[in-house]
Amino acid sequence: MSGALLLALSLPWDPALRGIAIVAVAVAILCGSVYLLLATNTGTRLGFLIAAAGLAGWMMLMAGTWWIYAIGLVGDSPTWQVTEIVRHDDPRNLEGVALPEARDLSDWTQIPADDPSRGEASAAADEAIAGSGPVAQFETTSDYVVIGVLDRGGKDPDALLSQLPLSHPPHHAIVQVQQVVEVEVAFGEAPPPAEADPTRPIHSIVMVRDLGSERLPPAVITIASMIIFGVACNALHRRDKAASEARARALAAAP
Repeated sequence: MSGALLLALSLPWDPALRGIAIVAVAVAILCGSVYLLLATNTGTRLGFLIAAAGLAGWMMLMAGTWWIYAIGLVGDSPTWQVTEIVRHDDPRNLEGVALPEARDLSDWTQIPADDPSRGEASAAADEAIAGSGPVAQFETTSDYVVIGVLDRGGKDPDALLSQLPLSHPPHHAIVQVQQVVEVEVAFGEAPPPAEADPTRPIHSIVMVRDLGSERLPPAVITIASMIIFGVACNALHRRDKAASEARARALAAAP
């Protein structure tokens, strides 16, 4: 008892308990008032089936919209995951890299500087190699410059089969960075643009695309709601048939 009391007191009232209380009251008022109205007019069991079918049908439509447009209650977004970091001198020679496709960069595509996907891959590499991360190579992002971002794999926009929902070819990216030339900046003057130091080794950050689970939660809600909706509608149908048969037998037996 004392442990449960301490646990209750340790939870923050705002926003944790307050949010839970608001959702619980809203569900009780919205769903409970409709069920109460149906139960008083049609009976508790029939009212429950009608309310359950209506709620499940509404959730099925709402979650289906979430599933299509990836909005609402969504899962993890797609991200770049660092698999390894290789140090070398030649930007086109990655001997010793574990990824076999990265040993020959002739079929990799150089992402231009104005492509938004280049910024996303560079940001993922910055998070991995700068700061205090487990694979950090530099103290800050100002200690190096990005000299190239290569891309390979993923869906081919020109191939019809590649656009199928269940087709997910492996997608890799390599971000190559090099330490900047150290310069002395006089007080009050703007520092010059950062330049890569050609005497320093190149760091190639090999990454793989994690597609995440953005549409998984709405898909689960949609399928579960569809099953509940089907079961409730089937029960209502069988109940309606039984009532019709009972009325027909009563009319046939009447004098």
